[in-house]
Amino acid sequence: MTEPTTALQEQVSALGPFFTFETHAAGSEPIAPWRKLSEVARVESGVLAERVASVRAALAGGGGRPAEEVELRVAASVAHLGLVARVVSPLLGLAALHRLPSRPPTLDDLRWHSGLGGAFALSLPRETVAAVATGDVVATDDAGSVTGASAAGALLEGPVRDLVDAVAAFSVSRRILWGNVASAVNGAAAGIVSAAPALARPARTAALLMLRHPQLRDAHTVDPRNGRFRRRSCCLIYRAAPDAAGAVCGDCVLVRR
Repeated sequence: MTEPTTALQEQVSALGPFFTFETHAAGSEPIAPWRKLSEVARVESGVLAERVASVRAALAGGGGRPAEEVELRVAASVAHLGLVARVVSPLLGLAALHRLPSRPPTLDDLRWHSGLGGAFALSLPRETVAAVATGDVVATDDAGSVTGASAAGALLEGPVRDLVDAVAAFSVSRRILWGNVASAVNGAAAGIVSAAPALARPARTAALLMLRHPQLRDAHTVDPRNGRFRRRSCCLIYRAAPDAAGAVCGDCVLVRR
């Protein structure tokens, strides 16, 4: 018989590559190739600089140019969007399938091993998943609930803010970085709806809990006529193309209405 924690892990992972995760015992030391995700937020570690450099080279290679022709802040913003999307997605998946963790993991709790070209490997504390599976969480059936808003705030003010603060050191506007977060939250909800239409309501409710947080409230708009999400900033990826003439994302502020 499958344990509730394992079953929930499998259900979330089935939603797509950005939702897939492994588990580990909370407080345990990572075993190679796993590393603490908190390394990314420590400037002295050089991990974030390495990842930004790798993203910069990949973006430049796509346009057939040397890496130095892609602005460093562009690569940093794109790297940030990928990191945030990877952290937010499985937690939003847990919320859509069951409940939102009242104590989301910190970057120090999370484990990863880096990779480009898709979602990098991620591991959550087994205790976090177990708390969701056994009900030690807050419900997400009421987007206006104080407890739900507090849980969403803990995620945004914890590991998500740590990533924003770390990438801001690369001369990326915080307006852009919080816009990346809003885009990642909306993208995760859209991914859940696409993979499992039956989860549309809880996925959107959980996303709304995050998007209503003060840091994200002014980072996006939602068209009341059709529910279309649009961020109020640009992740800058279009500038990675030659002559800064690349395509923009579907939710970008630069998309013509």
